Amino acid sequence: QVQLVESGGGLVQPGGSLRLSCAASGFTFSNYAMRWYRQAPGKEREYVAYITSDGSSTNYADSVKGRFTMSRDNAKNTVYLQMNSLKPEDTAVYICNARGFDPRYRYFEVWGQGTLVTVSS
Repeated sequence: QVQLVESGGGLVQPGGSLRLSCAASGFTFSNYAMRWYRQAPGKEREYVAYITSDGSSTNYADSVKGRFTMSRDNAKNTVYLQMNSLKPEDTAVYICNARGFDPRYRYFEVWGQGTLVTVSS
């Protein structure tokens, strides 16, 4: 079964840290770039971070640059999002995404269900 399962969300105080994980199964994880998105209550989904299939390059939204770090372990089929210096405006459901083209140039995309991060005192 093709799926992404996020974990690691929870309640944290402003200035605190959390590390999210996204475990992949049912597909060749190392073929695909990965992205984190987030959706706050009443707001549209927004892009957070990106990592290439081999983990050699990352990109971040301006709102999280310098505070969040995305990484991956292809041996464990898992991608991570280390979040430091958290702010109340980081409160959202964090969702991971895999997409790209397989070796036969077929488009592939899968979304996780998300994990809730609440930043509050």
